[in-house]
Amino acid sequence: MEAAGGGAGGPDDGEAPRVPRPLHVPGPGGDATSTTGMQEARVYIFALCVPFLSHLEAVVACASLVPYHDPHGGAVEEEFSVFGSVLAARWRAEDPRLLRLSIINFLDQLSLVMENTQRLGPPDSR
Repeated sequence: MEAAGGGAGGPDDGEAPRVPRPLHVPGPGGDATSTTGMQEARVYIFALCVPFLSHLEAVVACASLVPYHDPHGGAVEEEFSVFGSVLAARWRAEDPRLLRLSIINFLDQLSLVMENTQRLGPPDSR
């Protein structure tokens, strides 16, 4: 073993020092690998915050965007909530393709909600 700072890949060579990779890298929550021997499915999570001009607009948008039926049979979990004038959306799925489809559908609906909100103007101006 060579002393720190010298030899191939050391700081004196202009390269970053080589550090051995750990055998397991914990997931986002710091979880350890399951010891049951079964590999767990990877879960994909996507979150998005959409600001509105008022709390009322965010509530109306949330009510308009809440899914009325699940075309994927529960494969994609969707959560919508309002904090002040911000609509928060969160998706969770094991299949990245279904997750993508769900997000695209949401963004399409969101664009229609935003267009209607702009056409109608602020709620207090009506």
